[in-house]
Amino acid sequence: MKKSVLLIIVIFAPLFPASGNTGDANNLVTLDDYLRYAIANNAGLKSGLEQWNAAKEQIPQAKSLPDPQLSFGYATASTPQRREFEVMQPFPWFGTIDARTDAASARAQSARQQFQSQKLQIIFQVKQAFYDYCYLASATQISKENVELARHFEEIVRSRYAVSAASHPDVIRSQIETAKFENALTALEKSRPALIARLNSLLNRPLSSDLSWPEMPGYEPPSIDSNNILALAVRNNPQIWMLKYDIDAAALDQKLAEKKYYPDFGLGVSVDSGMGHNGSDRVMAKVSVSLPIWRGNYNAAERQAKAQKEQITQQKIQLANDLLARARQVIYEIENGEREIRLYSDTIIPKTKEMLAASESAYQANTIDFLNLIDAQRALLDNQLYYQRAVFDNAKKLAEIEMLTGADLPAKNVGIK
Repeated sequence: MKKSVLLIIVIFAPLFPASGNTGDANNLVTLDDYLRYAIANNAGLKSGLEQWNAAKEQIPQAKSLPDPQLSFGYATASTPQRREFEVMQPFPWFGTIDARTDAASARAQSARQQFQSQKLQIIFQVKQAFYDYCYLASATQISKENVELARHFEEIVRSRYAVSAASHPDVIRSQIETAKFENALTALEKSRPALIARLNSLLNRPLSSDLSWPEMPGYEPPSIDSNNILALAVRNNPQIWMLKYDIDAAALDQKLAEKKYYPDFGLGVSVDSGMGHNGSDRVMAKVSVSLPIWRGNYNAAERQAKAQKEQITQQKIQLANDLLARARQVIYEIENGEREIRLYSDTIIPKTKEMLAASESAYQANTIDFLNLIDAQRALLDNQLYYQRAVFDNAKKLAEIEMLTGADLPAKNVGIK
């Protein structure tokens, strides 16, 4: 596999556009327009952001001491001690609060990486839908041109038939072929509302809102540094980082489980009414200590924390393996797709156009029949559509690489000529 460093990897930095510009809903034509609007408005992404915000609020809660305990007693019988007040502040074993706070911080970082993963997923989905929309625009234009070409051939057949140079079956065939091309064009045009609804769903817009035809991105053949891509897939993928923080949190949970073997303390003060000298109130300092006697419970909690840590560790290993395998597959598909794109762009489509022009001349010279002319037109249409599909499929594969690596490949590397 030929290596290159022509693709400059730029790590996603901002979570949201700093300017607060959500994009103009009435002027969504470029890929950047769609991405800006989706990042600012996608409901699923907003949900992920709030989930991260909620996780961050666990940190100050984890830092807090337990609430103080206030008790009050009142004797119903007439005795010197009629009332008793007591305030006690519990304190967990040394290091418990730090471990609990660190675990909450690790889970907040995990939620942040989950949000980043959601963001990459949304970007990937928007790019997929955008490139499908670009293909639809290209295919529609190509089909319109082929309808006009079919009508042109139909006129040629009619003219030749008028002077007895063509047969009546040729006229019928030309009408059938024109009808087929028109039907194919209609099918493409009818598919546009469904694709627009898919895009609007990602943009959090009413599904029936109209979207202009997209502006085609420029095309530049991509070159992939496969070693760099594979390294990024493991080093930079937010799901890998999410599991890393989950492992840290699980390790701290194990540490917290171990601290259950040790007692918690309490410091407080009590006031006994009438129990002091000459019937005055008596103030007493108090200390309490919990009794951690249910060892089976603590052993189970420790085993549970160990099992959870091991489960997440193995999950992280499997995810890394899956990412590497998928990245290798996508790299192959990109390189194979680029080879096909060059083949169709440089050889097949030019030769098919040449064959169609030669077939038209030969038909008018009465050296080939009408079926050969129609076959040449069909071949051109099929090859043009295949080329456009290959280009935009490759664009989607590049978008998948971005999602796997958590990195942004320059947009100029996708599109059409």
